[in-house]
Amino acid sequence: MKHKESTFLAWITRMSLIERWALMHCFQNENISEHSHQVAVIAHLLTVIKNKRYGGNLSPERAATVAIYHEVSETLIQDINYTTKYSNPEITKAVKALEDLAEQKCLNTLPDDLRDGFEGLLVQKSVDPEYKAIVKAADILSAYIKTMNELRFNNDEFQHVKEGLDSRIRELIETMPEVKDFMDVFCNSCTTTLDKIA
Repeated sequence: MKHKESTFLAWITRMSLIERWALMHCFQNENISEHSHQVAVIAHLLTVIKNKRYGGNLSPERAATVAIYHEVSETLIQDINYTTKYSNPEITKAVKALEDLAEQKCLNTLPDDLRDGFEGLLVQKSVDPEYKAIVKAADILSAYIKTMNELRFNNDEFQHVKEGLDSRIRELIETMPEVKDFMDVFCNSCTTTLDKIA
């Protein structure tokens, strides 16, 4: 049986064309494909910490896979910065509706018999809440690492970003001890130079 051609992978490969932090001066550019990879690594790590140290029972591989797809809507609607997205409830609701439409559109590019295996990965409202929380934490931590790298090169545009992320990370630590472990063990070394890594 011949199956209908799908544009699903076009959605994924075009993620590398969508620039993050587009409204800010950046020392180092970042696209949503790169960002999603980093979020996947952090989500995987957070889940391993949660399982090993805090009695969690989640799949690190599932967390990483959810993270890989968590920005797929931006292939269609671009990256909308946090301040704009959450500036008031009406804008937040409108952006979330656009994201949901884009996720559904991406899901619908898959052959019918494959969609049920992807809905809980692509469509954020269908993602298991425990995995969604891990990926959201990883997303914030990824933004924090980006911010620390920009500040390391004296890019003051990211000073206010750091202040906002500091408070969000403090909130995460209250309910997610794995985030505190990540901050204590891994975060500061993310800006280490190549010589020090070696």
